[in-house]
Amino acid sequence: MALLKAPSKKPKSTTLQVRLEEEVKLKLENYAEFIDATPSYVMSEALKLLFKKDEEFKHWLTKHSTNGDAHEIEGGLFSKTV
Repeated sequence: MALLKAPSKKPKSTTLQVRLEEEVKLKLENYAEFIDATPSYVMSEALKLLFKKDEEFKHWLTKHSTNGDAHEIEGGLFSKTV
């Protein structure tokens, strides 16, 4: 059973260039194909899951959030970027 679900709608997005190990890139592409989604979607959802599950990061984020830009999403905090 897949941990991530295929997207139901296209959310607002931005561009980020990253370098990945070749093996990670291939697995990313395979996972995206497995759930019938894009690699971008898989990366975004995987990071959301990481941010949601990492209690130490959530605690750190609340202390390092500036001008109220820490927000709750699906049970976890994340920092909003504009």
